Amino acid sequence: MIGIYGGTFDPIHFGHLRSALEVVERFALSQVLMIPSAQPPHRETPQVATKHRWKMLCLALAGQDLLRADDREIQREGPSYTYDTLAEIRAEVGDTPLCLIQGGDVFAGLESWHRWQELLGLAHIFVMRRAGEPVKWDESVKQHYGNAVVHDRTKLFASPAGYIHELDVTPMQISASDIRHRLLENKSIRYLMPDSVLAYIEQNQLYQRALGVQRALGVQRGSRVQNG
Repeated sequence: MIGIYGGTFDPIHFGHLRSALEVVERFALSQVLMIPSAQPPHRETPQVATKHRWKMLCLALAGQDLLRADDREIQREGPSYTYDTLAEIRAEVGDTPLCLIQGGDVFAGLESWHRWQELLGLAHIFVMRRAGEPVKWDESVKQHYGNAVVHDRTKLFASPAGYIHELDVTPMQISASDIRHRLLENKSIRYLMPDSVLAYIEQNQLYQRALGVQRALGVQRGSRVQNG
């Protein structure tokens, strides 16, 4: 089974990486494709250029072969629709089982996605949750997909697509938005991401535009970003 994990990765951090690795280990996936969204249709425009997000992802995944950076949405023109990505991968892998890996917060907004009613025709959906926290279902999604939830893992491997599986992952209170906010507040972001990614952010002075705007407005900040 191959996993698909998409996102803006703005920037990539240990929350993304740890959850993807846990899914790989728990289900013995052959790999997880980490796919940065070039033009996310359901989220605000990423704060840094696609080339930087791609480079940070590649740095974060260096030295291992279970999580693989995939640039197909960067190379494709137009909005980065997950349906199109899954259809493309399905055409490449034939009947190999696929699983779309999502956080519970993402799954809660599934009804707004492009052709969401057809996603299970292309892949299973794995919904990650924190232990003890129920997954939130939109009513329209529940009516359409409620009968697709399974707990038997053998069904997931016996079919290339068609099921929803909820699983617990190690809770990590890390978010890309919090990292960006910390940079604006001149606070450390060390230990929230691989050192290689942190160094790249420092070297390229990423996420500093908003900081410059704040300073121009007279908000007092430190003279440089400290990271440890």
